[in-house]
Amino acid sequence: MKNATLHQLRVFEAVARHSSFTRAAEELFLTQPTVSMQVKQLSKAVGMPLFEQVGKRLFLTEAGKELYQTCREVFERMSQFETAIANLKGLKQGTLRLAVVTTAKYVIPRLMGPFCQRYPGVDVSITVTNHERIVESIAENRDDLYILSEPPEDIDVAVHPFLENPLVVLANRNHPLAQEKNIPLKRLTEEQFIMREPGSGTRRSVQSLFEEQGLELKVKLDLGSNEAIKQAIAGGLGISVLSIHTLALEGKDSPLVILDAENFPIEKMWYIVYPAGKQLSIIAQTFFDYLTTEGKAVAEKTTASDGFLDYAKKH
Repeated sequence: MKNATLHQLRVFEAVARHSSFTRAAEELFLTQPTVSMQVKQLSKAVGMPLFEQVGKRLFLTEAGKELYQTCREVFERMSQFETAIANLKGLKQGTLRLAVVTTAKYVIPRLMGPFCQRYPGVDVSITVTNHERIVESIAENRDDLYILSEPPEDIDVAVHPFLENPLVVLANRNHPLAQEKNIPLKRLTEEQFIMREPGSGTRRSVQSLFEEQGLELKVKLDLGSNEAIKQAIAGGLGISVLSIHTLALEGKDSPLVILDAENFPIEKMWYIVYPAGKQLSIIAQTFFDYLTTEGKAVAEKTTASDGFLDYAKKH
C-alpha cells in the first residue's frame, strides 16, 4: 500500500459506493477509462482484486470490503481534521462541501457569489445529484450541508426552510392553453405530460396533487433533467410541471410560458438539511446563517432582471 495514492483511494471509494465505474466517473468528473485504470493500479498495490464482475453487476471482494471500510474511516478522520483546522483559522481558509438536488443548481450558485466575495478564502465544493443520492449522502454524512425540496422522512435530520420553491405548469408559448385562465386540473389530464424520473421530488408532488383530486396524468415521457424537459416542451412534445426557478435566464423571448392552472403553483420550499446532532464547522454554520437570514433577499435581487419571479410574487 506504500504506492497507493489518496486520489486512487477516493476513486475506489466512489466506485465501491455506487457499485459502478460509470457513476463514479460522473461524480468525480473523470472518464471511465481513467477510473478503471486508477482502480487497477490500486488493486496492484494491494496485491489482490478489489472487485468482481457477476453478469452486469459489480461486487466488492473480501479485500475490497476491508479497503472500503478503511477508506470510509480515513476520509471521516480527514474531514474531522479539516473541520478542526478551519475552526482554528476562523473563516480565513477552508472548504464548504454542499450537496444539492438537481433543480437547486438554478438557485445555489447565484447565492454563492456574494458569500464567496465576503469570504474569499473559503473554497466551495458543490455536488449536484438527484433526491435519492442526496438521501444516501445524508445517511452517510458525506457533506457539510444539503439543499433539497423534500426532506427525508426516514432519517433523523435537522430541517430549516429558507426560500420559496413554487412548482408551475409549463407549456410551449403556442400551446392552445397558453391564453386561457384558471385552467381546471381535469383539463390538464387531457394533455400529454413530460415528467422527471420516478423518485423525483417534483414528480411526487405533482402526482399527489392529481391523485388527491381522483385524477390521473398521461405521462408521455420521463426525462432525467430539467433542461431536457424544457427542450421537450419547446419542441411541442407536451406540458410539464417544474420549479419556477428552472426558468432563470430564459428571458422574454423564451419559447416557454407558465399556464394559469387551478391549484397552481404548488407551494414548496427549499430546505437546508443536515444529520441531527451534527456539529457544523464554523464555515458551514456561517453559510447556514447566510442562507437563513439573507438567502431570500439575495435570490430575489440576483434574479429580478429575469422577470420570472413576478408570477410567484403575484400568487
